[in-house]
Amino acid sequence: MRVERLQKVLSKAGITSRRKAEKLILEGKIKVNHQVVSKLGIKVDPEKDEILVDHKKLSLEKKVYLLLYKPKNYITTLSDNFKRPTVMDLIKDIKERVYPIGRLDYDTAGILLLTNNGDFSYQLTHPKFKVEKTYLVKFKNFVLDEKIKSLRRGVNLSDGLTLPTKVKVLQKKETHTWISITLTEGRNRQIKRMGEAIGHKVTSLKRIAYGCLRLGNLKEGQYRELTSTEISKLLKETK
Repeated sequence: MRVERLQKVLSKAGITSRRKAEKLILEGKIKVNHQVVSKLGIKVDPEKDEILVDHKKLSLEKKVYLLLYKPKNYITTLSDNFKRPTVMDLIKDIKERVYPIGRLDYDTAGILLLTNNGDFSYQLTHPKFKVEKTYLVKFKNFVLDEKIKSLRRGVNLSDGLTLPTKVKVLQKKETHTWISITLTEGRNRQIKRMGEAIGHKVTSLKRIAYGCLRLGNLKEGQYRELTSTEISKLLKETK
């Protein structure tokens, strides 16, 4: 393995994201060859140098990339103080320590990616890369065409105007409206807040596409590893 910056090595090893790795370094929690490192910029060879993270030796894990069909009523965290089920309860036979890429709300189902590759996670979640994510949305009541157009153009939320979105109307009835929305942003509760902005409550929400990925034949709670082709396609979408 070639010599690389310490924070990049930590990220590739699945310890954390590169940004959080930089914080660990500045806090003096990393040792290289028995010396505390507290400045950014040092380069290491993980095959030759001994690296300790909070007194634990760094191990170079196999990189894992999972696609999970997240059910409703699961928390997208590693643990929960209120003892609610988390998505990690569904990952049974993976020995590597993976973590979710981004989040899905407790009551939202659909595609959730997990990995132990911090760089991969960063490329898929940073706003500048604009990876498309598509949601199947059920709004309460009949949504007028003008309100659909406003979703496409962008609506004002408390944290600013949303970017233009792709919106496709699937079904309209007096009691509800089904549409698909494709976003390149990842704001907190964004689609629910967009619904509130046009006066329609979201009553069902499911992420059905993440870049080139689809749920396929997976059932709720099931997961599979991404293929090398899928990983390559995803990374191309970030360039």
